Amino acid sequence: QVQLVESGGGLVQAGGSLRLSCAASGSILSPNVMGWYRQAPGKQRELVARITSGGTTQYADSVKGRFTISRDNAKNTVYLQINMLKPEDTAVYYCNAFKWGLNYWGQGTQVTVSS
Repeated sequence: QVQLVESGGGLVQAGGSLRLSCAASGSILSPNVMGWYRQAPGKQRELVARITSGGTTQYADSVKGRFTISRDNAKNTVYLQINMLKPEDTAVYYCNAFKWGLNYWGQGTQVTVSS
């Protein structure tokens, strides 16, 4: 059974920083792709960033230059460093892992940015 455990969300002032973590455990080993998605109230879920096992990254235009995704393959863990937070970044952030044609999701962690 696959489990994705997220941490690092919370309340922060605009201009501040957060670091989100997500560890994949259980029957899954070395996911091909891991990433972060987010969903704000009244909006659909969108891709924030993702990274392959080889280190190739992809970012949404809205977060380029502020967010950095990284991973530790030995720990099956993906990180999202979020800098220069804006109120528009407020959303539930979801961890994702992909392997053998299947997607796995975390429970989501709330990020709230105050002005």
